[in-house]
Amino acid sequence: MYSKKLKNIRFKIYQYRINNNISAYELSLKLGKNKGYISDVENGKINISLNTFLNICEILKINPNDFFN
Repeated sequence: MYSKKLKNIRFKIYQYRINNNISAYELSLKLGKNKGYISDVENGKINISLNTFLNICEILKINPNDFFN
């Protein structure tokens, strides 16, 4: 159950990032993470903290609730 929800969140991060014309590299840098961080998140290699999730929402200018609708 949680696996499917996490996969959906990862995919939505990817979609919002692409819609905002921000590369994975650029988003990683804006978060203060290493250059492959967002790629690893989107590909399910690592999970993100709540704080990082909220920072991603702020950078991409989206409401966190949009991930759960």
